[in-house]
Amino acid sequence: MDGKGLAARVRADVAGEVSGLGRPIGLATVLVGEDPASAVYVRRKREACEEVGIESIHHELPEDSSEEELLALVDELNGDERVTGMLVQLPLPEQIDEDRVIRAISPTKDVDGFHPVSAGYLLQGRPTFVAATPSGIIELLQAYEIELAGARAVVVGRSNIVGKPMALLLLAEHATVTICHSRTRELAAIVREADVVVAAVGRPATVTAGMVKPGATVIDVGINRVDGKMVGDVAEDVRQVAGHLTPVPGGVGPMTIASLLRNTVRAAGYQAGLLAFPRG
Repeated sequence: MDGKGLAARVRADVAGEVSGLGRPIGLATVLVGEDPASAVYVRRKREACEEVGIESIHHELPEDSSEEELLALVDELNGDERVTGMLVQLPLPEQIDEDRVIRAISPTKDVDGFHPVSAGYLLQGRPTFVAATPSGIIELLQAYEIELAGARAVVVGRSNIVGKPMALLLLAEHATVTICHSRTRELAAIVREADVVVAAVGRPATVTAGMVKPGATVIDVGINRVDGKMVGDVAEDVRQVAGHLTPVPGGVGPMTIASLLRNTVRAAGYQAGLLAFPRG
């Protein structure tokens, strides 16, 4: 499944939307510390913004920054009219409470979709911003015409960023959804029943060929470094049995950034009053 190619088409669509909106759009990114992987992710997001005509407004804080310093910056960005969307790159240094920082972001600028308001509306079936990785996966499944209504879907991983919103989006597509995690018994037997598998645990080779039903669609969210090589959570031998499989890299990653751009345009719509943000 070519996430890279589909993401290029999404970016072209977003560029047209940005041009047609008739007002500046700005995405603020905040990076705390010098984590190399986080720095790469932020750079890619900024490059994607510039490609589609979204202004990239970047802030970097030292590793030893206090929670109060970061919260003050978030508050400043909440009030900045140039900033139509905002994200704080995770993970944060240990002295900072990630949940408190996420809650401090204005719900109308929460392009990551991590704020409790965003999560609550998703749970109610009234999504505002949806976490970019699950949203991108749904778009990828739809592009490849994977039948989700009535399908058995298994999500391996229960994070707030991927696993839980992924399950909700699959449920909204009328799939029958099971969430598995580190304490799941007989993981292999459960995964083997799935028509669609989403692996998002951050551990190499969590899903192997013997766990996959022949012809199943397998979405690999994992990004792991093994002997200097980037690999996912799905073992190499799964390609021998899966009907569809996302590569790592080039599968989910590009769609995550493309979905973030969609969320940023949506945020601009809220800021401009072109879209009504739900109340209550």
